[in-house]
Amino acid sequence: MSDPAPPPSLRATQQIASSTAGAELSAMTPRIKHMMPEALTEVEMQSYETQGYILRRGVFSSEEIEQLNAVIDLLAAAVVARSHEGHEYHIDGRRFVDLNDQTLQFEPAPFEQALRVLEPAHPLSSALLTLLKDVRLVRPMRQLTGCEHVSLWTDKINFKRPGGSEFGWHQDAPYWMHDAAHLTQLPNVMVTLDDVGPGSGGFRVVQGSHQAGIHAARNDGSQLEGFYTHNDEVDFSQVVEFNEPAGSAIFFDPFLIHGSAHNQSGKRRRALIATYQPANLPTLKTKRVVNLG
Repeated sequence: MSDPAPPPSLRATQQIASSTAGAELSAMTPRIKHMMPEALTEVEMQSYETQGYILRRGVFSSEEIEQLNAVIDLLAAAVVARSHEGHEYHIDGRRFVDLNDQTLQFEPAPFEQALRVLEPAHPLSSALLTLLKDVRLVRPMRQLTGCEHVSLWTDKINFKRPGGSEFGWHQDAPYWMHDAAHLTQLPNVMVTLDDVGPGSGGFRVVQGSHQAGIHAARNDGSQLEGFYTHNDEVDFSQVVEFNEPAGSAIFFDPFLIHGSAHNQSGKRRRALIATYQPANLPTLKTKRVVNLG
């Protein structure tokens, strides 16, 4: 199914991004050769099955990440500038804006003008779509889905500004269980866009927690309580935090409990998270098919 022409406000956002995307895309196309094999090894597959994640460092070069961040910064500025055109609402005191096909989530007060999450991001930039089609992501995702070809389920950018708020413990499966019958075939990958050090609010997981299926949710009376994992379900002795260099890729199971802490550093901790699925299936939000290879 081909994508229809974007509405005027979205088209303007895409044009802003494309002002630098041409040079950036030409730089990304001739990939730097890495020693790391693109296919997952038996050891990595075993780690995914038992621990729920795979960590690969140095997947993307510093030059590739720098070029991608330049595009992302333009996108963020453009959608924030146009956020007044969208439908604004609040959930648990946090500001959200639906702008065309994108959902913008902002930091809680007093930083409610600071973008926290943009989902999905790929319709706004051909550079992002090129990254999602890269064999360094696609080939592992074929193995993790058990399919010869894959498509996109969803993608988002987490901006994690200095002082940015935490992402509470949660699993992805409860978010998607009413929209997807293939929950076990929705592996995620996080690509780190900044170097992450202690105190930066790095991504963290509860290793092995995916093996128990969907865990009990919070019952704290919040609007989104059903989407967050109850603290009694979190085995803190099994928590692993990833303080990794930019360009790393963390593949993780949709049933794995994960989150991140408050960013106490003075630096941004941006990340791109994409979820893949078997080919020829519609995406979560736009319901368009985005085959990736």
